[in-house]
Amino acid sequence: MKETAANSSGYLQLIRGNRAFRHLWAGQVISLTGDWFNLIASAALIAALTQSGTAIGGLFVVRMVAPFIVSPIAGVVADRYNRRAIVISTDVLRCFVVLAFVLVREPQHVWLIYVLTAVQSASQGFYFPAWNAILPDITERHELGIANAISSATWSVMLSFGAALGGLVAGVVGVYPAFVIDAITFLLSAIILLRMPYQSKLKRDIDQSVMAGLRQYIDGLAYLRRHIDTFSIAIQKAILGFFIIGFFQVAQVTIAEQHFPIGEGGSITMGLIYVMAGIGSGLSPILGRNWARDRDRRLRLMIALGYVAAAVGFLICSSLLSLPVVLFGALLRGVGGGLIWVLGTQLLLQIVPNEVRGRVFSTEFALYTLCAAVSSGATGRLIDTSLGVGGVLLLGSCILVLPTALWLLWIFYGRRDLVAAGAA
Repeated sequence: MKETAANSSGYLQLIRGNRAFRHLWAGQVISLTGDWFNLIASAALIAALTQSGTAIGGLFVVRMVAPFIVSPIAGVVADRYNRRAIVISTDVLRCFVVLAFVLVREPQHVWLIYVLTAVQSASQGFYFPAWNAILPDITERHELGIANAISSATWSVMLSFGAALGGLVAGVVGVYPAFVIDAITFLLSAIILLRMPYQSKLKRDIDQSVMAGLRQYIDGLAYLRRHIDTFSIAIQKAILGFFIIGFFQVAQVTIAEQHFPIGEGGSITMGLIYVMAGIGSGLSPILGRNWARDRDRRLRLMIALGYVAAAVGFLICSSLLSLPVVLFGALLRGVGGGLIWVLGTQLLLQIVPNEVRGRVFSTEFALYTLCAAVSSGATGRLIDTSLGVGGVLLLGSCILVLPTALWLLWIFYGRRDLVAAGAA
């Protein structure tokens, strides 16, 4: 009980005492609320206009491929230029892009959703590496774990709140108001971040040429090649994207639209599924970190537990017995995804030096988006076959045995590289 109270005090103390983190966190809260509005609205709109699992899968493929394409540039940009300016610029760009979603009114306009989603997601490819790389810049080392836990829990809480609210708005008054709200939130986030005190700690390179940027990116890849243990951590999000998120994000749209539809295009049902996933992914990293205490081996074991939780969640959802059963399975899927994503990020924040942090995070995000895109496209096609959504989820549950076993083998028999061992 005393440990829990102390942890809660540490979270509140960081928010109250660190002005830079408070502004960064507030911008995240507002921006993420609109993000989930946009995702549910666009998925529901495509489902209603096309009635196709392949078309839904295509939406998620575009969402994932666009950040992958820009990742080589994004990583170098995050390690070269003011990171606060990068996240503000991407917020402003996304404000105008999401407003254009209201132009999609007929089935023949669906292509515009893909184009706009590509631009929006490409800007996120710049946003997330820069945002992640800012955290160690504005916190002390003893605050880093708390800051990461707060930001990750916020992502999950806003997933629950934003998805529920977005599903309700889309289901009651239609999908188009959700796009307008999303645009407003990006603008508000940019205004808040403008007031964030921030001094870049990056050394200004004299050579700003394209070739120098390419060398920087290659150096970042070489860093991961030299530090295999760090790479094994960075690749966990790619595995998460391929085996868990790519599978489920397409399947849940089909479940909502075809099996338990509530609201326009099943948007309210979709919102409820996201709510449960958000609750799971919000609570699990906090509880997991409280047990792990930022210790290297314990953090790794909690990631393995995440794979097991996701597999059980898939198995439960595959039964399609009722909406409450599916929601419970989504909760467990969220628990698994939260443990893998958040605690993997925590390990990287503890061991990766500032000079390559942006490139490591952009590479990690690129691998994640590529794998999730491939998985989303394949899942959409599989759902349209005789397997159906239940068979696809059952298949996903069985396949998760492989990454779980490989990660456990690395935990117990893999050799830690020098940077990771020293930092831990």
